[in-house]
Amino acid sequence: MRLRFVAVVRGDESEGARREPGADAEVSASADPPPLASSQRRMLAAVRRFGLAGSLILAVGAIGAGATPVDNPLSGARLIGLPARIPTVAMACSWLGTLMVVAGWLWLGRFCSPAGGRMITLRQLTRVGVLWSLPLALAPPLFTRDMYFYLAQGEAALQGFDPYVLGPEASLGLHNPLTRNVDILWQDTPAPYGPGFLMLARALAVLVGENVVTGVLLWRLVMLVGLGMAVWAIPRLARRCGVHPVPALWLGALNPIVLFHVVSGMHNEALLVGIMLVAIELGLRRSGWPTVVLAGVLLSLGGAIKPPGFIALGFLGVLVARRNGGRFADLVKVAVVLAVTLLATMAVVTAVSGWGLGWLDTYDVPNRIITPLAPLTTFGVAGGGLSMLLGLGDHTDAVLVITKLVGYAGSAGVCAWMLWRSFRGRIEPLAGLGITLGAVAVLGPVLHPWYLLWMLVPLALSTHDARFRIGATGCAAVVALLIPPSGGGYEDPFQIPLAVVAALLAFAALVWLTRDKVPDLLPRKGARRGS
Repeated sequence: MRLRFVAVVRGDESEGARREPGADAEVSASADPPPLASSQRRMLAAVRRFGLAGSLILAVGAIGAGATPVDNPLSGARLIGLPARIPTVAMACSWLGTLMVVAGWLWLGRFCSPAGGRMITLRQLTRVGVLWSLPLALAPPLFTRDMYFYLAQGEAALQGFDPYVLGPEASLGLHNPLTRNVDILWQDTPAPYGPGFLMLARALAVLVGENVVTGVLLWRLVMLVGLGMAVWAIPRLARRCGVHPVPALWLGALNPIVLFHVVSGMHNEALLVGIMLVAIELGLRRSGWPTVVLAGVLLSLGGAIKPPGFIALGFLGVLVARRNGGRFADLVKVAVVLAVTLLATMAVVTAVSGWGLGWLDTYDVPNRIITPLAPLTTFGVAGGGLSMLLGLGDHTDAVLVITKLVGYAGSAGVCAWMLWRSFRGRIEPLAGLGITLGAVAVLGPVLHPWYLLWMLVPLALSTHDARFRIGATGCAAVVALLIPPSGGGYEDPFQIPLAVVAALLAFAALVWLTRDKVPDLLPRKGARRGS
């Protein structure tokens, strides 16, 4: 599929109306379809209530099955602390809520397709997203305990320890309440984050102290700000790419991976993606080098949170070079400007942080764990196991080094290829960015579900290809269910299967009861468009 480079290279949306020949499909895709009919509005209300109920049930389950603090302040409360005293029921509620939110999101997608004739408005979609996010924003964290690692490393940095040398156990001590809440896998591990993120953690530690609950709420507020930045930028960048903002926002920012792992789990992908998209949008709003430098500074700060932010600098350079004429000399000029901006910004960040260049070693810290989702890592582990079966010894570490190098080389090759194709106008630069970040995530030695947001968000706003959207929708729904919605310990081996079976039975009953009130996930044969 050839994705045309159209309005993204222009500085305003009025210029984006003058499109290349053959881009009529993009124009129609960005036009506003008629509003929903009365029957569709009733179905939308049912879907909205179904997803909200799922979010509320998930929030209740989080009290007993979530990543609650070691000293859960709600466990002694009479009513609200009840889920903490019945963990099996709490886990069943968590699984039920997870299934309901995913199903509600899929149903909501039936109102977000321009091909359906009628479509939900951007304001309606945003209200649904806020409504579903609110219970998870107020509930204890789910799916992960990473936010406690943020708190511990921020406190360690505030006390003068180098987070790139010492883990929370060595710096704060095992009996510190912040350390006790960190996952045991990370208690003696240095920080895997960039200096910009740890400087933010250090600043928040001034307000948090050793109050775990206050720290969780403050970090959640920060991540919601990052998500809000993405929600602001996605519709604007989508219009520049000739993509309707409603399906772009639905797929890019309101998918269950965002709800589960950003709103609830508070992973710093919220800040990375939010800063990245806002920087690109601001960089395209006006011509002139000051705007380019400002966007470059923001993207460098995004990279100071997580390295994928640095990759976006290259695609911003392509966008600016094409806007300035598309000659190779234009590309070289903007590359020099952005390279100087990157070096200057990171020099200032490194000097202000006080940790020197220790952050360069952070890129390998996450690689110390093995995640089965990473294809090359799984292949390396399988290769090591095969060598033992053949009596050749355990060569797992050596094979993993090889697969890591292969992954890095493959990612670099994809990045160079996408940059060149974007510069030549053969692919939408933001689509090239999404493909590159997808390659970095999939070919990397570690892959978590929330890493897919690096790829999903830029692609969602830069292409309206039906095959991509169907595949990405299915992928997001499946990946959202891969991580169990828990965080507590379950010593009884029967707790998890009993909770999952109960959740599946309750979910099946709810779907059957609402079958006539919600839209079909797939259009029926002979159904009229827009009916």
